[in-house]
Amino acid sequence: MSTSVSRRTVLAGGAGTAIGLALPGAAHAHGHRPTSVSFTLDATTLDGGEQVTSVTLDTARLGPIDPAGLHPGTFTVHAKATSPVPIAPGDLIFSEYDLDRTVTAARLDRHGNIVLELRHAEGQLGGGTLGYILSRARNVRLDLVYTITQNAPLVRRHGPPLTITSFVQGQLSNPEVDAFSHHVSGSGMKYRLYSPQRPPRHGRLPLILWLHGAGEGASLPDDYYDNETTLRANRGALGFATPQAQRIFSDAYVVAPQSTSYWMEDGPRFAPLIREIVDDLVRRRRVDPDRIYVAGCSNGGYMALKMTVAYPDLFAASVPVCGVVEPLGAAGPPLITDAELAMIQTPTWLVTSRDDDTVPPETNTVHAHHLIPGSLVTLYDHVVWNGYQFPGHFSWIYLARNDPSIGGTHIWQWMARRRR
Repeated sequence: MSTSVSRRTVLAGGAGTAIGLALPGAAHAHGHRPTSVSFTLDATTLDGGEQVTSVTLDTARLGPIDPAGLHPGTFTVHAKATSPVPIAPGDLIFSEYDLDRTVTAARLDRHGNIVLELRHAEGQLGGGTLGYILSRARNVRLDLVYTITQNAPLVRRHGPPLTITSFVQGQLSNPEVDAFSHHVSGSGMKYRLYSPQRPPRHGRLPLILWLHGAGEGASLPDDYYDNETTLRANRGALGFATPQAQRIFSDAYVVAPQSTSYWMEDGPRFAPLIREIVDDLVRRRRVDPDRIYVAGCSNGGYMALKMTVAYPDLFAASVPVCGVVEPLGAAGPPLITDAELAMIQTPTWLVTSRDDDTVPPETNTVHAHHLIPGSLVTLYDHVVWNGYQFPGHFSWIYLARNDPSIGGTHIWQWMARRRR
């Protein structure tokens, strides 16, 4: 795995480093020693992917700053994002950028640190943390270099105005992502695990297994196996770790393994490797073996179906979202046969959008619904959330927001009521 710049210290020095110098000599003119301040990149995983939404400057130690002296123009923020792996000539990587980020507000947090709010929105370029390499069909964490420039002295409540002489970039911070711990199974498969904040004193808790889409797998020719893109590319796994979901499931573990390639390429081989992780969590954590749920999107929707085929008695419920049943883009045998679909015993609720042009609904989700005994299905016309229309393939957004419902029962509540 390449180490992202956003996780290492960038030292002050020459051009191209993640520092900003403002008003040269001003600090000395006011009789102060040079002042260096570190900063954190604050990120949020939106439905369409993670973006850096603010920058926090470690200014609390400088003494009380007058918030009335802060405004969006006090600082300038420049961002550069590049691929962590080599890009072959003629190949394409989407979402690299080199631009100024718009500062929408400057404020103090409760610790006295300056927070620079940055303009961000679904579909906005120039703020994302992931790039998509076309030839590999993979998301990778971009190397991020942020440069801060101070444009006006800071007004302090005590003492003369202050100009910071250098800024040192620190970590990328996303509390939802950081809540998942990193693990490696005995067979070498990496996974992220969310553990409830209140471990049970008695009894056991449910486990939700999330299986990612094709773009979040490893790219081993580049030794790129980060097990982070699963949590940064969309809210699939994160949705189940939200306070809302945790209340509905009465606290639950959430596990998100990462494929070393594509689940669809070798599902029968991956199934026991995933099962190994589940079994290990049942042994080592307080996981209720009667309340294990599997969900996944696209490539992971296929794998969710495959897991219920391979292990008919393991799961209490299954939620394949825009799951793949028929091979995509080429003729060939089905990835999951009609006979296998007809034998699935796990309670199943399928979700997709009618305008999905990546995984055709009729030959995949709708076909599976007709064959899986007792299965439920939710078909959307389009994928729209908070007024923004996403590609039709992004129907996992609805699962991550607990939107699908039938007869007044929403999908998370339906899952939580199921027992093996």
